[in-house]
Amino acid sequence: MTTSRRSFLRYAGLAPFSLWIPKSFAEGTGEHLARSTPDAQGVAASGILDFIDAVEREKFELHSFMMLRHGKVIAEGWWKPYGPEFVHTMYSMSKSFTSTAVGFAVAEGKLSVEDKVVSFFPDDLPEKVSDNLAAMRVKDLLTMSTGNEKEPTGVCVKSENWARTFLAQNIAHKPGTQFMYNSAATYMCSAIVQRLTHQTVLDYLTPRLFAPLGIKGMRWETCPHGINTGGWGLSIQTEGLAKFGQFLLQKGKWNGEQLLPAAWVEEASQFHIQQPGGDKPDRPKAKNDWMQGYGYQFWRCQGTAFRGDGAFGQFTIVLPEQDAVIVMTSENKNMQGQLDLVWKHLLPAIDAKGALRADLSKLKTLALAPQQGGKKSSVVTSKAYMLEPNELGLKTASFGLGGDTCVFCTDEQTITCGIEAWHRCEAAIPGTPPRLISGGMPKKVPTSKIAASAAWRDDRTLVMQWRYYETPHSDRVTCEFEGDNVTITFLNSITAMNPKAKDVRAPLKGKAVA
Repeated sequence: MTTSRRSFLRYAGLAPFSLWIPKSFAEGTGEHLARSTPDAQGVAASGILDFIDAVEREKFELHSFMMLRHGKVIAEGWWKPYGPEFVHTMYSMSKSFTSTAVGFAVAEGKLSVEDKVVSFFPDDLPEKVSDNLAAMRVKDLLTMSTGNEKEPTGVCVKSENWARTFLAQNIAHKPGTQFMYNSAATYMCSAIVQRLTHQTVLDYLTPRLFAPLGIKGMRWETCPHGINTGGWGLSIQTEGLAKFGQFLLQKGKWNGEQLLPAAWVEEASQFHIQQPGGDKPDRPKAKNDWMQGYGYQFWRCQGTAFRGDGAFGQFTIVLPEQDAVIVMTSENKNMQGQLDLVWKHLLPAIDAKGALRADLSKLKTLALAPQQGGKKSSVVTSKAYMLEPNELGLKTASFGLGGDTCVFCTDEQTITCGIEAWHRCEAAIPGTPPRLISGGMPKKVPTSKIAASAAWRDDRTLVMQWRYYETPHSDRVTCEFEGDNVTITFLNSITAMNPKAKDVRAPLKGKAVA
């Protein structure tokens, strides 16, 4: 039986950074949290520097980082081209927001976590409802203990009616007894909220959570029936994550108003079920942050902390004992290693005795490295090419070479790359951006915000890097020129994590237009 996030992931070098630690004691506004300094809030700035140094040394790729103490931001940084104004794909970090929507619905008397799941979907039930399916509660969805024989998400997202497909799966175990990672279960929570409120989870949460906390610009993908995907698909700014974490730390209170009952936050974040497994040769169970128990779409951590998290390192870590919140967006395969750096460097920095002050001014404005190599070719010139028939449906490609940019055009889409520098643009190229799960993918090719850079590997090989900076992901596009021919090869950053994997997009081959 599949039990882990790692099995769910089967669906599918760190660069320089900038860290801004504000010096002023700015008061919070409706849109922004209050700012302070590490020292003023009892945190050793040297520990924050040690964390960032370790991130670089151990080759983790972070996109943003924010640390709060006593309700104030004491450290924040974005690895350019990522920035505070841009949303970022959350993947399964979305689950904790869906759980919170259920909490609001419970508080408003619209449902109970003891309600049976089948009661909400009378028109989508299988012809024969098994005893285990009949017994499944909302609580079992929240705790990922539905009793499924197999993780059902992959099957569900290939169908038109995800709820009906979910209910048709074999429930081999008594609900509430066995943990199995289950993103479709979170989707069912979203579907239940929409059935009861006649609003998507996003619309339902907006006046109850997002608007009171001053969170704007968030987006959430939907299924074919217009229901937010629930278990993934939310995009939100880093400070929005931090506000959500502070809201949880304050047990549902914001600006003196109890928006969500404290009892719900306590119930949602506490231990409800144990993940299966034990000590491993390289890591004892006590040091495994995926083995500390699970709540209502929240993971328990080592010690007294809890968190929401998403694939590739999207984290909201709540530390009640330390009165602190830590959030990160990233693209990392080793999420446990990323958390290890938090426990090793940031946690000890809180209330550290005899800590040395650190000069943080040097960390203000750095960036992820753009593509590196030569600035020009002595052989290749600007040309247009007719492409051979391909699965992406692209017909033409052209390269405008000269100066500090490389302008790549395919059909009616243009990506302007800085030469060894980032250049922001927008384009809708078939097959982009990379994504882990197909469910919720727009029917039309989406227009993506792209930071693009290019450089020459040699006189006949141009390498472009397209970074989709509202997602964790990027593409490396290699263009090999030979006489009047060009071959364009893609490698997305998800595939690149597996040395044996190949990008699903076949190389494009073209011939120069006379």
